[in-house]
Amino acid sequence: MSTTPPRPYCDAPTPDVLRRAEPVRLALFDVDGVLTDGTVFVGGSGEPLQAFHIHDGKGLRMLQDAGIEVGWITARGGHSVMRRAEELGVRHVLRGRSDKGDALTEVAERLGLGPEACAYTGDDLIDLPAIRRAGFGVAVADGHPQLHAQADWVTARPGGRGAVREVAELILHAQGHLEPMLRRAEG
Repeated sequence: MSTTPPRPYCDAPTPDVLRRAEPVRLALFDVDGVLTDGTVFVGGSGEPLQAFHIHDGKGLRMLQDAGIEVGWITARGGHSVMRRAEELGVRHVLRGRSDKGDALTEVAERLGLGPEACAYTGDDLIDLPAIRRAGFGVAVADGHPQLHAQADWVTARPGGRGAVREVAELILHAQGHLEPMLRRAEG
C-alpha cells in the first residue's frame, strides 16, 4: 500500500483557476489540435485518419463518471471523429462548425446551463470566441499565442498528447472528485 498521496495529472493550479473550474458542468473540446495533435493522415480511399491519445479518452470518461457532460466542437470531423466519440460515449458532437462560440452557446442552452458552467479547450484562432464565452477557457500548450493570452489556463501538455486529460483532472480536482478517483484506482 502506497503512503504517498495520489498525484494528479495536472500541476498545481492557482486559486483563480480552481474557482473558474469548480462550477463546470459541461466540458467542450476542439478536436483537431486538442484531442489530436493536429496531424491528419489520408487513407487510400481519401478518408482522413486521426490519432487520439488513450490518456485523453480516460480523462473524458472520468469527467462523465463525475456527472459532467462532455462534447466536441469541430470545423471538420469525419468518420474517425464520430467513431471515437461513440467509443467514449460523447453525446454532444458538433461537426462542420466554424462558429465555435455560437456552438458552445447552443449546447449549453440545450442543457439549461449558463456560460459560467462551461469549459472550452482550443488550440487556434477559430477557438477564440468559445474560449472567451466559456466560464473556464483553456488553451493547449502548443496552441496559438493569442489563445494563451486570453485563456484562463494553459495546459502543460500539447494537444493530442495528454492536454485533455490535464483539463479533465483539473476540473475534477476543483470539484473534489479527483482525489477519491485516484485513490480508488490505486486499489
